[in-house]
Amino acid sequence: MTNDSSIAQIAAILREEADRLGPGARLPSSREIMRRHNVSPVTVSRAIGQLAAEGRVVTRPGSGAFVTQRTGHAQDAPDLSWQTVALGDRVVDEGPVSVLLGAAPEGVVPLTGGYLRPGLRPDRQLAAAAARAVRRPDAWAMPPLTGLRELRRWFATQAGSDVTEADALVVSGGQAALTHAFRALAAPGTPILVETPTYPGALAAARAAGLRATAVPMDRDGVRPELLAEAFAVTGARVFFCQPTLHNPTGATLPPERREQVLEVARAAGAFVVEDDYARYLTAQPPASLASMDRHGTVVHIVSLTKILSPSMRVAAVIARGPAAHRLRASQLVESFFVARPLQETALEFVGSPAWRRHLTAVHGEIATRRDALAAALAELLPEAEPHLLPAGGMHLWVRLPAEVDETALVEAARRNGVLVSPGRLYYASEPPGPRIRLTHMAAAHLAELREGVRRLAEALAITGK
Repeated sequence: MTNDSSIAQIAAILREEADRLGPGARLPSSREIMRRHNVSPVTVSRAIGQLAAEGRVVTRPGSGAFVTQRTGHAQDAPDLSWQTVALGDRVVDEGPVSVLLGAAPEGVVPLTGGYLRPGLRPDRQLAAAAARAVRRPDAWAMPPLTGLRELRRWFATQAGSDVTEADALVVSGGQAALTHAFRALAAPGTPILVETPTYPGALAAARAAGLRATAVPMDRDGVRPELLAEAFAVTGARVFFCQPTLHNPTGATLPPERREQVLEVARAAGAFVVEDDYARYLTAQPPASLASMDRHGTVVHIVSLTKILSPSMRVAAVIARGPAAHRLRASQLVESFFVARPLQETALEFVGSPAWRRHLTAVHGEIATRRDALAAALAELLPEAEPHLLPAGGMHLWVRLPAEVDETALVEAARRNGVLVSPGRLYYASEPPGPRIRLTHMAAAHLAELREGVRRLAEALAITGK
């Protein structure tokens, strides 16, 4: 298995050899390094790449890697410590987001991630849609600042009820939509209510906007309206962020009557509800959105094409009404002007083609198969881990571990044993109630690898429990 420690070890050996050989000398060939140290080609390639990034070697295709001329001395290195004082308190913490976006090394089973794996992405169909899109006469012209009219109309139709294209703003993905919404709806230093647990990217965006996240408890049906009302009264918050459909990470979906209650509570508090409808296309029968039930401008609705299509399809919509809509448009305009027209045209081409429905059908079938396979593997190989519920779609299972399990130690032991899982602590704005992990079933290459990942996780739990 290729892992970070073996790469670091080979890089250290080659670093010493480069210093011994001196500038201009050629390092041993990759084949020779593999033979000497019994490592894989990928390990050697990454180790040499690390030295190249440090400026210690330069690679010449067909010739090998050569030691570079080292200029200057350690004492000549620039001193950048002054920036610490100038920057002040750290505002943006990218840690949780970078953990979610990290790719699994070769040989490691990914039970993490939030996007479709390559074999499930409609790459060929997207390429065809992009080819058609860029042939349009105005494909490279500046788009309307709020987004292509036809695309905004499509997003409005998806939201339902009397939502119109005038209510929709096209933005660069769901994460950007959250950033715009939090900055537009709440002043720095004010509280924002969030479900607990909740999506770590939302917590990071809230902190970056200078907001204080306050947790509101959930049950198997989602956020509890009576506790939401209490949280509004205690904190004075004017924004509630939620994922009412296939909540990340628990998989809970708010039933219709509770959706009405949440809107009533928010209206009584004079507050906004930011509805992150990220999983609308990850279930065969999505419920009516909160936006479709809203008549008072309470809901700011976010929906994205990224999860269902590709990480690079950074196209989403924010739907809002009244002064809030104006602030959101102003935020988009000041920060990035608009979303690139070719990307919008490609999205419009794809969702308007027969490939869209075929893709949805294929993904929904794969989700059900993989969800059931993951649940079955847990029941067989890791019965101590209890899924919160079996969701009607989405990509994850939220798993409760025995109270005595050290969550941090388990996640690290699992990584060393060749499987990546998401630690539960990332999903809490306050103290976690106990050890939890989120397991993703859509990133593994196939069902056998999914089961192998659970087997490795079970081994890691057995190790940490000793």
